[in-house]
Amino acid sequence: MFLGDSMSYIKFKELTKYFDLKTEVNVENLPDYAKEYVEDNEKIVMSYKNSKDYAVFTNKKIILFDRDVLAMYYKKIHIIPYVSISTSAINYKPGKVELLFSLDSGYQIHLNFVDMDHNKKENIKALYKIIMKTKI
Repeated sequence: MFLGDSMSYIKFKELTKYFDLKTEVNVENLPDYAKEYVEDNEKIVMSYKNSKDYAVFTNKKIILFDRDVLAMYYKKIHIIPYVSISTSAINYKPGKVELLFSLDSGYQIHLNFVDMDHNKKENIKALYKIIMKTKI
């Protein structure tokens, strides 16, 4: 078999999804659609938002709402059970904390928390510990 004359390629699709989150949101201030994905046996631990996206962290999973209102309105919802996290990392940078997750499926999620002071970074560290404690 001679492969010199054939051309083939693999189309690459980026697996990593980035979310930039800025403001912590009280459960009472979450939109109803964000609460719909929380089961009766779950408790919301924390929630964050930026201008268009929300992230809800329960004691069992992460629910990410990816909305695009510029080109064409759509809302994509990512639900990530903590048990599906295969590896994770927390990165501290000036004014920022990153939570990096690789899932069993190979999909990767980067959650970037911006405009973080020391106390806010401590809240993210506590959240990360909850996620990892649930995972183990």
